[in-house]
Amino acid sequence: MAGIRIIPRLDIKGPHLIKGIHLEGLRVVGDPHVFALGYYSQGADELVFMDIVASLYQRNNLAGIIERAADQIYVPITVGGGIRSLHDVRTMLCSGADKVAINTAAVARPGLIAEVCERFGSQCMVLSVEAKRRSGGGWEAFVDNGREHTGLDVVAWVRQAVALGAGEIMLTSVDQEGTRKGFDVDLVRTVADCVTVPIIASGGYGRPSDLQQAAEAGASGLAIADALHWQRATIAELKAHARAAGLEVRP
Repeated sequence: MAGIRIIPRLDIKGPHLIKGIHLEGLRVVGDPHVFALGYYSQGADELVFMDIVASLYQRNNLAGIIERAADQIYVPITVGGGIRSLHDVRTMLCSGADKVAINTAAVARPGLIAEVCERFGSQCMVLSVEAKRRSGGGWEAFVDNGREHTGLDVVAWVRQAVALGAGEIMLTSVDQEGTRKGFDVDLVRTVADCVTVPIIASGGYGRPSDLQQAAEAGASGLAIADALHWQRATIAELKAHARAAGLEVRP
């Protein structure tokens, strides 16, 4: 299995890097720029910046943060939260982002996925999925930072989005997020079995074996926040663990 990407995820509220559990109970961690530079210097393969209150307030406030980061960071940057139009996408790309992650607006109007792909390319269009387990089996897609039901089955929604051109899936398990109990490997495997685009698994990293399990389930990228923000692991240590498990990682 080749090319596992270690991707720090930075959730932003206003000017602050924050972290919660199940996308709730948010705690301020620090200055997102300082943390982003630190992760870049440690060897991060990519960075994800998510404005977690953007959909609530119907705007993305990250342009300045991205401009500052892109001036000093030379790995791919994905930006999400509150991106609702081609104008919003263009603003993020002009600020220095390489990709945009869209959830709420794509659910409201799936045609936006095709429009983004046609204008900027599929490689730019990341479908952000916030998944919660259903009591009867399967997963439902949520929006607004895991607050609002959509009624959409995650597998059906992902298939539709990829058919419309989405080039990557950022798959966040709301149930596992911030718990340190491991990625939802059943979710990752189920989605990976139905699409051929890359999948970033997000939510739940707790111990080294979680890396191998998510990769074997089909993830090509692993988004990690808690362990990095609270210095329970460095990117070098995560990559060393991945190599020890037989996974290919970037230097």
